[in-house]
Amino acid sequence: MLFGGLAKDRPYPGSTMVTTHNAGISGLVKTLAVEIAPHRVNALHPGVVGDSPRWRDVPGHPAVGRTPAKRLVTMADVAGATEFLPRNPGVNGHDLALDAGMIIT
Repeated sequence: MLFGGLAKDRPYPGSTMVTTHNAGISGLVKTLAVEIAPHRVNALHPGVVGDSPRWRDVPGHPAVGRTPAKRLVTMADVAGATEFLPRNPGVNGHDLALDAGMIIT
């Protein structure tokens, strides 16, 4: 499993390097899923993790309003997705956005 981030789909000013890296992770997942089959490869792309050390002390983060769930992803959400992807054999070559629905808004 590889880790990226949602900057691949939601770039922001100054994010050229991280956006390019995260998009590269997506391409790598799709290529490796074919090249190293039957081994599975997936990527997890978390959005803003609200209770992470970077964001937990920022009150009223503006990203909350852009999520249908009206909440940010938590570290427990990331841990749960990290457990799910390798455990489920039906998931391969997938980029899992973990963003409380932010990407659809």
